[in-house]
Amino acid sequence: ARFLIRKFEEKYGIIGKVAGRYVAAGLSVEFMHPTRYGPIQIVVRGGGKVFAVEVTENTAKLSLDSIKVFIEKAKLIKAKPILVLYSSNAKLPDELYKFCIENGVKVRVIKPSEAIA
Repeated sequence: ARFLIRKFEEKYGIIGKVAGRYVAAGLSVEFMHPTRYGPIQIVVRGGGKVFAVEVTENTAKLSLDSIKVFIEKAKLIKAKPILVLYSSNAKLPDELYKFCIENGVKVRVIKPSEAIA
């Protein structure tokens, strides 16, 4: 598992670091799963569950439309959407956070110092 985690980090950067956390938890990951709305960054499977994970460093790039598209991507593969904010001072604007909660999107914050060694 540690070998895979290191390889993911080298190849995919931040997305690979986040995926490594799921691998460490014993789940399988798939990168850039294609959908008609564009690729899902990470698809996580295990324990009878499927998660669509989108990773972002800059919350300023997020918009209501981008979150709606992400929700549609997750619905296509019948996955639960998870939005990962990879930043030490990540804060989602209130309106976007409320929209995420109302539509079943889990918001997770991972600080760069918390990465797996």
